[in-house]
Amino acid sequence: MTAHVDDAHPGQSGPERARLLVVVAVPAEAEAVLRGLPGGADAVPLPGGVLHRSTGAPVDALAAGVGPAAAAAAASAALAARPYGLVASAGIAGGFAPHAPVGATVLADAIIAADLGAETPEGFADVTELGFGTVRHTPPPAAVALAVKALAAWDVRAVTGPVLTVSTVTGSAERAAALAARHPGAAAEAMEGFGVAEAAARYGVKAFELRTVSNPVGPRDRAAWRIGEALAALERAFAALPVRELIEEAGRG
Repeated sequence: MTAHVDDAHPGQSGPERARLLVVVAVPAEAEAVLRGLPGGADAVPLPGGVLHRSTGAPVDALAAGVGPAAAAAAASAALAARPYGLVASAGIAGGFAPHAPVGATVLADAIIAADLGAETPEGFADVTELGFGTVRHTPPPAAVALAVKALAAWDVRAVTGPVLTVSTVTGSAERAAALAARHPGAAAEAMEGFGVAEAAARYGVKAFELRTVSNPVGPRDRAAWRIGEALAALERAFAALPVRELIEEAGRG
């Protein structure tokens, strides 16, 4: 743990800090995460919401709402209430074909705010190019590698690559191609990861992102979405993750 977290919560011992905060957008995703864990869950009120604390694993699940602002606000409320050893943004997402097809499980090797910036005569410029901050957070590589290995032991082949955070979901082939060109190797598109990672960074806690793919990034075809399958994959992923080892690995980073 970092000194920042220790100072913020001086009364907590090491084991008390060793929990994973999982931030999702909607309750159905939180329910899928919790189904993958042993035991039940207790409801813990937070400002503006309710956190569900697993009784059988060191995991707290929080449905934050849709979008990076809601995710950042809710994650900050949880992090202010108690210390955590690691934070995850999780849920279903669009996948960039053919790298991350429908049904795939994705682990981010970069969490990128893909539409935070400005349009210029030369094209899109992100806030880093404009000199106003960052658009990228990097999850701890050793923790990501550990998660990939654990998923493989459950016969889940995890795709790794950048996961893009957007405030407007892609609905055309043209925008999908533009994002893929701007972010080579992009695996998935979602709406909360960067907000969660920003909140975690403010509290000195490492963050990672795990997504399961319900639809391709591109033209919207609701009939082709596989939300049930993606939620089942999310449940299976959290059943496979070695949470305590991930927290320990992130703490060494």
